[in-house]
Amino acid sequence: MEFVTIFVTLILSYAIFRTIFSVFGVNKPKNLPPGPTPLPIIGSLHLLGDQPHQSLAKLAKIHGPIMFLKLGRINTLVISSATAAKEVLQKQDLTFSTRHIPDALHAHDHSINSVVWIPISNLWRNLRKILNTNIFSSNCLDTKQDLRNQKVTELVAYCRKASLSNESVDIGRAAFRTTLNLLSNTIFSKDLTDPFEENSGKEFKDVVGNIMMEVGKPNMVDYFPILNKIDPHGIRKRMTCHFGKVLDIFEELIKERLAMEKLKEDDALDVFLKISQEKPDEINRSHIKSMLLDLFVAGTDTTSSTLEWAMTEVLRNPAAMAKAKEELEQVIGKGKIVKESDLSRLPYLSCVVKETLRIHPSIPFLIPRKVYNQVKLDNYIIPAGTQVLVNAWAISRDPNIWEDALEFKPDRFLNLELDVSGQDFELIPFGAGRRICPGLPLATRMIPMMLGSLLNNFDWKIDNGISCEELDMTERFGITLQKAKSLYAVPIPLI
Repeated sequence: MEFVTIFVTLILSYAIFRTIFSVFGVNKPKNLPPGPTPLPIIGSLHLLGDQPHQSLAKLAKIHGPIMFLKLGRINTLVISSATAAKEVLQKQDLTFSTRHIPDALHAHDHSINSVVWIPISNLWRNLRKILNTNIFSSNCLDTKQDLRNQKVTELVAYCRKASLSNESVDIGRAAFRTTLNLLSNTIFSKDLTDPFEENSGKEFKDVVGNIMMEVGKPNMVDYFPILNKIDPHGIRKRMTCHFGKVLDIFEELIKERLAMEKLKEDDALDVFLKISQEKPDEINRSHIKSMLLDLFVAGTDTTSSTLEWAMTEVLRNPAAMAKAKEELEQVIGKGKIVKESDLSRLPYLSCVVKETLRIHPSIPFLIPRKVYNQVKLDNYIIPAGTQVLVNAWAISRDPNIWEDALEFKPDRFLNLELDVSGQDFELIPFGAGRRICPGLPLATRMIPMMLGSLLNNFDWKIDNGISCEELDMTERFGITLQKAKSLYAVPIPLI
């Protein structure tokens, strides 16, 4: 114990010395962007609170859309306007393309194998190309239309079973199972959960939720890197456990596939394994498992969370729900499943999805970036190594851009030619530039299909007699922004 105490004291003393030196020492960069005056040692950590996206949005109103903070030992740049985001994510995209990696992501060497976190390089380009070509290309997505229709049909069937007994549905969990099985069939040609069993997939969902929460938690190591040897909060230790559970599942599925006589290239796993055998310098088993981890964790969490927020908002806004249901009835007929071929004929449903992504972006700060070398941004000097947070949550609620910015109004998009593809920086829930979310093409198909099918097949009421005005809209902050309290709603059979 004495050794540990001495070790911690030395580390903290060193951190204090370095912090004081950085505040008062020479070589401090001039012409930094404006920001709050940092306190010794902690900088501006005390200003973050438990909802950092909201706290930093408020600070940006004081200090401006390009804001500089000292968070412990870490220089941090916060971007809070569409104009500044365009400069960072488009005009100087390559300069700002390196990732700032949270300490938790070093578990199981994920940060050096994941296409999400590795630097722009030949390896990154190869992995991204393999991912896009074999899962997210238009051709691949088109060939899997029947699969997506099947999974949405199963979601509706599950809700219909609940409706017959007047039972409520946990919307987020039901959407999670649907998305999980869609991905598992695309990659492994099998379901990983029973689509009709309420508690099926609960463990996997809990692990995914724990991963997202741990990555999003305040971690002293991320602000004082010298503490990485002792992992003071135990976050990396817990992430090692959570990652391990998911990676063990993937390892067994890979072993099972390799034990077969021949890879038939019937699904994405066959393709990944064949490429790894023929071109091991482009992708190996560690890359494959990290890619699968990214797909299953990010894909299931963000899609199910967005659907839950969308259902919550339309329940709180009966006029929007009525308008969406009327469009669905007129275009495809009441009680039918929404297919991908229907989506282009459902403009109001698209508006509902866009408005949900505007007011509830899945990843409020996008994935953090950093500048490798000192750069100039809008006449400010940004020091090398600065973490860069693009506050997409603040941008999409900016009253200078959006009228009645805090209100859910899908109609605003009827006359706005804006989409979420990364070209309109007023609305960037999937990011933009080289590192835009590769899953965007799949998400923009699945979310409206699930939402439209749920609205077109049932009327809905909130469970436990709660009025729409009483619905809890509290956000739970992590690397993704989830609904703090799950939405339980009762599907009512259409007359």
